[in-house]
Order: sequence, then structure tokens, then C-alpha cells
Amino acid sequence: MVQWVTGNIVTHGTNLHYYRTGGSKPPLVLVHGITDDGLCWSPVAEVLSAECDVIMVDLRGHGKSDAPEEGYDLETMANELSGLITGLQLESPAMIGHSLGAVTTMTLAGLTPDLPRAIVLEDPPAFWHVGSPSPEEADFRAGMRMWFTDLKRKTRDDLLEIARLENPAWSEAELGPWADAKHRFSYKITQLMDAQETVPKDFPALLGQITCPVLFITAD
Repeated sequence: MVQWVTGNIVTHGTNLHYYRTGGSKPPLVLVHGITDDGLCWSPVAEVLSAECDVIMVDLRGHGKSDAPEEGYDLETMANELSGLITGLQLESPAMIGHSLGAVTTMTLAGLTPDLPRAIVLEDPPAFWHVGSPSPEEADFRAGMRMWFTDLKRKTRDDLLEIARLENPAWSEAELGPWADAKHRFSYKITQLMDAQETVPKDFPALLGQITCPVLFITAD
């Protein structure tokens, strides 16, 4: 089993927690989805640590990172993530982001195009469709807020049972960190559900500034 060190970086006034496998290897930053945290990448880090120095970050409002009252928007989170990368003196890291982590990674690559060597985007939400949400999207966001609340009411055993039923292909190594993350996130992250406030102005133009190689992965 791979061992990692833990640490904290204060970036733009926010204390971000991270896990790191270390070693003199190319750096790889893993950025989790909403309600998850860095340890949800544990099985991935186990595989990739043989070739990479893997850094698994807890975004603001998640895991052991700070949960400020405000500032849950992509530009703020991307700048904090950039601060972690520079604070750890990571040279041209590759980055893999899932969902919220993917769209945050996209934003970082647009704001600081010289920072990442390459990015992998797994199922980013389509926040580049700027404008008022459709009725279906508004219902989805309301449902997400209710899901956040429901997660907080469940025990760890309840969460594990749900995860096993909904994700039968998941290994036990994935289930535990997923359930634990649900008891660690702050309800303040519901601010992310208001995409008009979350997304930087002229988001499509910002994405056009990305210069590094991009691998985009999405499911049917």
C-alpha cells in the first residue's frame, strides 16, 4: 500500500489540505468532484504513484480544507489551486479533474495557461453554456441541494450501502473514502449550484486561452 504525507498550504487566505505520495517523479495533481475530497482519489493514486508524485487536494469547503463563508466560485477556487501548485513548487504538473474538479482545472488552465503541463477533464459540468438555466437545469440544481442535505443525515453505513447499490463496480477501496467525504464537506458549497454567480465572466473566452494539451472524457 502506498504511503503519503499530508500537509497544508495557505493560498489567497484559504488553508488548503493535501495528500502527497512524493518522490523525484513528475508531479500530478488530482482534483476531486463536489462533496468528495482528496482521499477519494486513493485507488488512482495507488496506481499512478509508481510513475508520478501524486498530489490529492481538498478544495475549499471539502475534506480538511477551510470552508470560508463566501467565495465558492470557479475563479476563486482555481486561483487557490494555482497557489497550492506554486506553494509546493510543482514544476509544470499534469492535472486530472473530475466534475467540479474538472471545471476548476479548466478555469485554472485558462487563467494561468503556462502553469499546467497537460490536463485531463473527466465529466466537467457544462458551465460554459452561459445564461439563465432551463427549467430542467433549475430542477436539477434544486435536487442537488436536497441531495447535499440528505447526505448529511445518513450514517456512514447508510452511505456505504447506497454506494454499493448504485455503483456495483466500485471496489471497497473507493467506497470508504467516498462515504467519509460526505461527512466532511461543508454545506456552504451549495453556493456552487448558482452557475451564473459561479462562472467567470465571458467563460468561453477564458477557455479559449488554454494552451496545454487537453484530454476530455465524458460518459454516455
